[in-house]
Amino acid sequence: FKRVIAYSSISHMGFVLLGIAALNTQGMTGAILQMFNHGIIASMLFLLAGVLIDRTQTRGVFEFGGLAEQMPKYFALTIIGFFAALGLPSLSLFVSEALVFLGSFQTWQMWTILSTIGIVLTAAYFLLTLQRIFFGTLPEKWNGLRDVTPRELISIVPLVAIVFAVGVYPGPIIDLMTTSVNALVTFVHAAHK
Repeated sequence: FKRVIAYSSISHMGFVLLGIAALNTQGMTGAILQMFNHGIIASMLFLLAGVLIDRTQTRGVFEFGGLAEQMPKYFALTIIGFFAALGLPSLSLFVSEALVFLGSFQTWQMWTILSTIGIVLTAAYFLLTLQRIFFGTLPEKWNGLRDVTPRELISIVPLVAIVFAVGVYPGPIIDLMTTSVNALVTFVHAAHK
């Protein structure tokens, strides 16, 4: 389970590098926002992985199946976390990846097109993981698993709220970065000449 999260982190950081390499305002803003979003989403996913590992003492996704009915709240939170990591619209990562692609396409068309392969691969391994953990027949040894506790919800729900808030209304956080990013891009271009 943790390995899947690590693979998504590599993908997210690749988009950060692509945005920085664009050396324009859109790409750099997207890269900075991508780092912020990655921190929120990775935290959420590691907390969710920790909940399951704590209860089962195993990390293997092949040892599960059918947990969607056994742990419906956990399933809903994991769906949100996985879809946020995929960059679905109305979730925070969509905004940062869109800015990265818009900025990098101006400078690196071929690399931008090739980098979209990462989105497809990320979708493939997240959806396979969802299928293996939550769908199918629940092994008997997991019949007693309890759903997320209020303490776990208190730690995860604020991260979910941030993911939706930035995804639906990214304006304030982008406005906060714009002046600094413009100054940085101007400085880099001036130093390059």
